[in-house]
Amino acid sequence: MLTIMIIDEDSAMRELLEEWLLADGYRVVGYPAGKDLRDAGIDLVIIDVPSLRVQGFDTVRKAQEANPLAEVIGMSTQLGQSLGQHSPAAHSLGVRRLLAKPCGRDELLGAVVEAIGRPL
Repeated sequence: MLTIMIIDEDSAMRELLEEWLLADGYRVVGYPAGKDLRDAGIDLVIIDVPSLRVQGFDTVRKAQEANPLAEVIGMSTQLGQSLGQHSPAAHSLGVRRLLAKPCGRDELLGAVVEAIGRPL
């Protein structure tokens, strides 16, 4: 079973994403940003990237250091404003895909399949 870590300060958003992913058969762990991000066997990290500020990318970096084999999907309310869909800064950190926040269920699940390379 694939395990997905969700990192987002917004508990309602974390719970919604978790509900969608659990319904699709994934194991999900959720954290607010800044918590200890080490968890064994994480295959994918979905992380809120608030903006191009250092703190947002610091969290991405910490998540990757704690889970070096995991793919990363970023989500941001800033997509299209201060953060572009193909942000070089995000991609240099290994963020495979950026999604606008909020996104729809189908868009999220499509990004997950794309990131892990196969449907569940």
